[in-house]
Amino acid sequence: MKIQTQRWIDRWLGQLLCGVVSMWVRLISLGRPAAHLSREPRHILVILLSEMGSVVLAGPMFATLRQRYPSATLHVLQLKKNQEVATLLGLAQPEHLHALDDSAGLGLLGDIWRVSMALRRLPLDAVIDCELFSRISSLMSYMSGAPLRVGFTPHTQEGLYRGSFINKAIPYNPYQHISKQFLSLVDALEASCMPRNKAAPIRELPKDTGLTVPFEATELQAYRSKMLADHPALRGRKVVLLYAGGGLLPERAWPAAHYAQVARGLCQAGHAVGLIGLRDDAPLARDLRTQIQSDFCIDLTGYTRSIRELLMLFHGADLLITNDGGPGHFASLTPIRTMVFFGPETGRLYGPLGPRAQVLESGLACSPCLSAYNHRETFCDGDNQCLKRIAPDPVLADALAALAMPTGAAS
Repeated sequence: MKIQTQRWIDRWLGQLLCGVVSMWVRLISLGRPAAHLSREPRHILVILLSEMGSVVLAGPMFATLRQRYPSATLHVLQLKKNQEVATLLGLAQPEHLHALDDSAGLGLLGDIWRVSMALRRLPLDAVIDCELFSRISSLMSYMSGAPLRVGFTPHTQEGLYRGSFINKAIPYNPYQHISKQFLSLVDALEASCMPRNKAAPIRELPKDTGLTVPFEATELQAYRSKMLADHPALRGRKVVLLYAGGGLLPERAWPAAHYAQVARGLCQAGHAVGLIGLRDDAPLARDLRTQIQSDFCIDLTGYTRSIRELLMLFHGADLLITNDGGPGHFASLTPIRTMVFFGPETGRLYGPLGPRAQVLESGLACSPCLSAYNHRETFCDGDNQCLKRIAPDPVLADALAALAMPTGAAS
């Protein structure tokens, strides 16, 4: 199902259903005491339907849940296409991962019913809805049968209604990094007053994701040997990976000509460049190689067949230069240094965690323009000046400086 179709359904039908459910909950809750979390909750569900990169940024939240409720079984509800990440990161046991297939409308409706019934049989003690203003996730938090429903509320913001049945609602804060806000959802589980932020602890931005993907040294060495055998141009050189694709949001892409200029400078300095991405990014990679004109620039689009292989590729390289998206967040799980471009969205809210990531932003007055409040639809009509004005020469200088740093040093 197209994303625009999903948004339309969520906006109109979702609001109607949220209103109906809110009235029903208000009626059946009359005279009943407020729900409280048991001292030893048995089952907690986390709903994470957004992009794969958000799963990495939720790592500190999962670590806090495990520390605070060691006897609780964690369940995760995701879109089917994103479930590989949850499995790889071990966010929950495989039998506790629940998926929705959004590729077809009728199939999605069937999955919503099937998953909701499975969750009600657990039974759940609480559900944490990590989505910002999605109505489908809000409705599923109620359908899960959990007595405690934690989630974000727009408070007095107009046009983002998602029901009043979230009984542990906290205001979404567009000025705080999303990892800190995910942690606020955990704090809200036991909060006795609302809004939650009146009683929450003061938190610093987490220093890292708290997530690891274990690899054997022999496995990493075997993968690197295969990579060098497949692409001999990489031998004896430091390897810089470039992800120039924009994914679902092309306006997040730094200009291809800028990438080409940086890649030429890297190759002239004696380094090798690998162009990464999905198979759909192959035409862009071919165009970039034509502009770069170097034997030390290779096409790696479609080379990795899984997220695990992508992480092994990061282990075997020295620097990643990427647009805002999943690769920058996955790189934080490996030793590679990363330079990430932000513009339509901001690194202050969605930047990768950890000391090896450098966020590159221009700071234009209109940036960032994508947010939960406008359903991530930009008004810049494709002319993303916030990224175009990040000049390639300073980026090349920063990249060369990062490559000159000793291995293991923070950037």
